[in-house]
Parts: sequence; C-alpha cells; structure tokens
Amino acid sequence: MRVVWTPEAQQDRADVWDYIAADNPRAAARMDEIFSDAAARLIQHPMLGKPGKIPGTRELIPHESYRLVYHCAEAMMHNHGIGR
Repeated sequence: MRVVWTPEAQQDRADVWDYIAADNPRAAARMDEIFSDAAARLIQHPMLGKPGKIPGTRELIPHESYRLVYHCAEAMMHNHGIGR
C-alpha cells in the first residue's frame, strides 16, 4: 500500500503550511510532520479512519483542527484533502 496525495490535497497542505508559518514557521513544520505521520500510519492501518462524510471515503483526524480525507483503491491510498 502507498499513499498518493491528490493535487487538491497537496494544495491544502501547502495552504495550511503558509497559514501557520506566517506566525510560527516551527509550528508549520510540526503540523506538516503530523500530516506525514498520519499518512504513514494509514499505510499499515488503512481502516484507521472513520467512514467519511463523502460516500466511499474515510477520514482520519491527525490534529483537532484538521482531518485527512482519503479512500483506498487497489494498492494505493488516495488522500483527497486536508480540511477543517
């Protein structure tokens, strides 16, 4: 299993980085690490997240302010975005 970040998810992640880094670059780096760690956990435990609001997706909450929306397909996990 591997994680594939969609272009939308990549942009969401960059937007979160920019928003946090404007006040605290170290906190932005830590949040990005939290997202990476969450995605890595999903490789070993793809059903870790709860069923998502969008049919066919799952959601993992890596931080109280954000959620990762994803779905599993064949040998890949597609991360659709980071939302609040």
